[in-house]
Amino acid sequence: MDRARPARSARRPRSVLALLTAALLAVPGITALSSAAVAADADLVRNGGFESGLDNWSCTAGKTVGSPVHGGSAALQATPAGSDNAQCTQTVTVQPNAQYTLSGWVRGSYVYLGANGTGTTDVSTWTQSAPDWQKLTTTFTTGAATTKVTLYTHGWYGTGAYYADDVSLVGPGGSTGQPPAPPTGLGTGTVTSSSVALSWSAVTGATGYAVYRDGVKTQTVTGTSATVSGLAASTAYSFQVTATNDAGESAKSAAVTATTSAGTGGGSPGLPAHALVGYLHTTFANGSGYTRLADVPDSWDVIDLAFGEPTSVTSGDIRFNRCPVTECPNVESDADFKAAIKAKQAAGKKVLISIGGQNGQVQLTTTAARDTFVSSVSKIIDDYGLDGLDIDFEGHSLSLNANDTDFRNPTTPVIVNLISALKTLKARYGTKFVLTMAPETFFVQNGYQFYGTGKWGGQDPRCGAYLPVIHALRDDLTLLHVQDYNSGPIMGLDNQYHSMGGADFHIAMTDMLLTGFPVAGDANNVFPPLRPDQVAIGMPASTNAGNGYVSPAEVTKTLDCLTKRTNCGLYATHGTWPALRGLMTWSVNWDRYANWEFEKNFDAYFG
Repeated sequence: MDRARPARSARRPRSVLALLTAALLAVPGITALSSAAVAADADLVRNGGFESGLDNWSCTAGKTVGSPVHGGSAALQATPAGSDNAQCTQTVTVQPNAQYTLSGWVRGSYVYLGANGTGTTDVSTWTQSAPDWQKLTTTFTTGAATTKVTLYTHGWYGTGAYYADDVSLVGPGGSTGQPPAPPTGLGTGTVTSSSVALSWSAVTGATGYAVYRDGVKTQTVTGTSATVSGLAASTAYSFQVTATNDAGESAKSAAVTATTSAGTGGGSPGLPAHALVGYLHTTFANGSGYTRLADVPDSWDVIDLAFGEPTSVTSGDIRFNRCPVTECPNVESDADFKAAIKAKQAAGKKVLISIGGQNGQVQLTTTAARDTFVSSVSKIIDDYGLDGLDIDFEGHSLSLNANDTDFRNPTTPVIVNLISALKTLKARYGTKFVLTMAPETFFVQNGYQFYGTGKWGGQDPRCGAYLPVIHALRDDLTLLHVQDYNSGPIMGLDNQYHSMGGADFHIAMTDMLLTGFPVAGDANNVFPPLRPDQVAIGMPASTNAGNGYVSPAEVTKTLDCLTKRTNCGLYATHGTWPALRGLMTWSVNWDRYANWEFEKNFDAYFG
């Protein structure tokens, strides 16, 4: 769709149309013909009044509200963002060479209504300002081979929420038939600690099937089997399936339940059931002061040495240069530092090298850079006897090329080369190798709304750019601890924006990781959930550590909601995850500066 604002459609005055209609009806034989044409027409929009929520609509940033409404009890509210116009679409079946009238009632600034794929000239109409409900109407004629047309509403970038209601498309109906019958024979096959195989009987007239886990759609398939992955060990799940075709979606099948096996804790080598993760400033000093590794309390289960940085952005050559005495007067010697690593490991702790950080931009643009990354990181791990690697790529390290739209099959070199490098390192060091990632929300949860540059371009190419890396490494990933700080508002699975500063933000962001979510609003392109033992929540240790600090009471609310489904507030989670791995913080140094507030609260909660 052309993002330029379309011109207003010219309209005949009502009086002229009325006169023409009266003249035609006065001609013998025309009356019967007109009546037959009108009788054949129908409103082809499904759920045009949004009385059934967003059923039949696909929206990037929409929800239904009870006020204001034009008719009935619900209307669409959609809120454009800086790089998204909050478009809602519906594809309908039409007849070739037929005339249609598209109309809808709207409120707000810069509200658009249009149709794409008409086979002739795509049409749209808009209003610059509608403080109260205003009707938009446009017409089009389909092409000789057109059987489907996509209708849309959208707003304009950064202009605030708009509303739409009672959208209709009147004209000859296509041969849609009826939605298929619900599938029967749903049963389970192989069950592992993280997946359940399902199969069901074919449904006549179905062109696809949707799989639901605990009432939430997780994937769509064209065959009669699917494997639902990313599940928690020793956990009961309920599954249902629906059948789909051009006419819509069937009712859900009868439910079947399955309980995943206990497993072996794969992906979390040697970690306690609930782990405390912290970054230790080892290459620089700031207001928090330098903390010797030997002085880190035993409560910290994973210690990320911050940071290994590249010699240049695209070299792939990572160096770990410990803080010099001139900057950190109390820094320990290399010998004492290595001895402290061994002592931590003897006590069951994991010590990792963290690559990147705010100033460590890493772009593996070539295979040569990829190979240099592997060899240089391996040298650091071997020299210091470390347990593994943490990826903390920030800024412009990861972004997606314009034609890279499928997180399951990435093509952008910096993404593909990073995945290859991490798989090589995991294979080199074996199952005990600890691999963690600490992306920002912009690169992960923001992928629910936006992915890369978007269908029409103009979005930040970094949107959701971590998703292909996480997905490709999910079987090798020990921990994902997204930085729930220094973040702008992010839309959750409730289609509401959530902001830093309270438990609500952490609950909503973590629920997305544990439930899975459609990428860029595409229900057919779902990022699968991670296991709860793979997820820790990233929080600042103190007000000095970064934006988004929450008090110990809010941390406790977060953990109560996610592990017990109590103390949740307004956000309703999609499950309960007692196996949630734990918390990550920036940083150990800042927590020491704040009298170990973060650590003490973690110990008090998990014991």
